[in-house]
Amino acid sequence: MSDDPLQVRMRPLASSDFDRVLELERELFGPGAWTYGMLADELAGLGRWYVVAEPDGIDALRYGFGARPVIGYAGLWFDGDVAQVMTLGTAREYQGRGVGRALLQALVDRSRQLRATSLLLEVATDNEHALALYASFGFERLGIRKRYYQPEDKDAYTMRMDLRASTTGGHGDAA
Repeated sequence: MSDDPLQVRMRPLASSDFDRVLELERELFGPGAWTYGMLADELAGLGRWYVVAEPDGIDALRYGFGARPVIGYAGLWFDGDVAQVMTLGTAREYQGRGVGRALLQALVDRSRQLRATSLLLEVATDNEHALALYASFGFERLGIRKRYYQPEDKDAYTMRMDLRASTTGGHGDAA
């Protein structure tokens, strides 16, 4: 894994991306990964918005024409007031290169476009890289959800970013 920042481009998640996203889900989340049906149901839900990240610029050239792989994905749900990060994942081989930061920034930007008052999320209490990323964006811990992630029985922090108080985000150097 390189520490060089990776240029990525975002595009809407399409059904043709399902196999790759589910592959990443299994890689990143193991037994708790979403299934095809869960992903399809999630995307069909009201107020959902999902994107994928692909290498762009020079980084895309090394993959050949038309062969840009999905290296990350993220999504949110907006209920008319508050936005909720539903998922965010970056392929392990690209972690630490700014892909997660770019995905989170896309979710924050979309939440602001929707005029959400805040952005909420849950994150595993032992996911130090994600916790550092969220803190760099101004997310604050609200509480803990015991045994939130199943079947591993992992606890999760609930976190919130007040979108009314912050107009910029993601300027730290984590993740």
